[in-house]
Amino acid sequence: MRIAALISGGVDSAVAVHRLIEQGHDIHLFYIRIGLDNGEGDCSADEDIEMCQMIARRYGLPFDVVSLHQEYWDSVMEYALRTVREGLTPNPDIMCNRMIKLGYFEQRWGKDFDKTATGHYATTLRGNDGLTYLGTAPDPVKDQTDFLAQITYQQLSHVMFPIGDIPKSRVREIAIQEAMPNAYRRDSQGICFLGKINYNDFIRRHLGEKTGPIIELETGRKLGEHRGFWFHTIGQRKGLGLSGGPWYVVKKNVHDNVVYVSQGYDTEKQYGHTLHLDEMHWITKDPCLTEITFKNRHTPEFIPATLTRLTDREFVIESQEKVQGIAPGQFAVIYDRDRRICYGSGVITGQNINR
Repeated sequence: MRIAALISGGVDSAVAVHRLIEQGHDIHLFYIRIGLDNGEGDCSADEDIEMCQMIARRYGLPFDVVSLHQEYWDSVMEYALRTVREGLTPNPDIMCNRMIKLGYFEQRWGKDFDKTATGHYATTLRGNDGLTYLGTAPDPVKDQTDFLAQITYQQLSHVMFPIGDIPKSRVREIAIQEAMPNAYRRDSQGICFLGKINYNDFIRRHLGEKTGPIIELETGRKLGEHRGFWFHTIGQRKGLGLSGGPWYVVKKNVHDNVVYVSQGYDTEKQYGHTLHLDEMHWITKDPCLTEITFKNRHTPEFIPATLTRLTDREFVIESQEKVQGIAPGQFAVIYDRDRRICYGSGVITGQNINR
């Protein structure tokens, strides 16, 4: 098969390329370049591209750097800033996969190949109905299906995950055995293409600062000040600058620019059992499940729950366990009880459900 392989300069995508070569595929490497929000280049991207060039030379493969700078800032980061401005918690990585890596790239370059390959830790499964489903990776710590939970069926049908069936430890072993130039390179952290940019600096540059009070929810006592509610997310513990903690962000008043906190390592105000979801997106089809597992953040744990339909797009999750840091704007990702299939995701609204 002719395969467009997305490569980042990291060890995961490099080993993905190695495995594709072992399988005898005809491969063309692509690096998606996104500059900084001021339109300038990103020095970390230059390092990544140099590493990609070394991988390309190592295997004698064609390599192209393609730019989706404007598309990224017009779609993914516009979504992130709008969500933060509304007092919600965005997930740019989910939108990046749907709109950039498997969106604009597919429309312009990937469509000319039999498949597009990425270094995600995920799998694809063929159902009894003959349809393709997004499957979890055997390495629960590295599983990235939650970041793919908004992709479309068309995108899923055209993508492949060459390292999705092996654990991260094996990926490192292969890189070391093959003496890859990035075998010991650290995994990248942060939001999708933002690279080494500090998230708070990014938010400050676009939304500025606006001083407001930090209030203890139970007593109404002012504990300190923050520089804008948009710097804080529900469930956050670090970065509040308060003594006598730990303190957790449990609520935000966007209109009055107030951040509410509660004290203690196990304060009940951190937790909830009910999540109201809107804008439900099913990747392959509506599984019509009531017994599910789910995630509301990137974590190895799958939480057992029941799923109830309110409308075609509105659902309610009733978790069997206490859920920490339910943040409106985040996605709840829906899995089967066996934790094998990722069916899709919906946006957590924070709406109270009286039933």
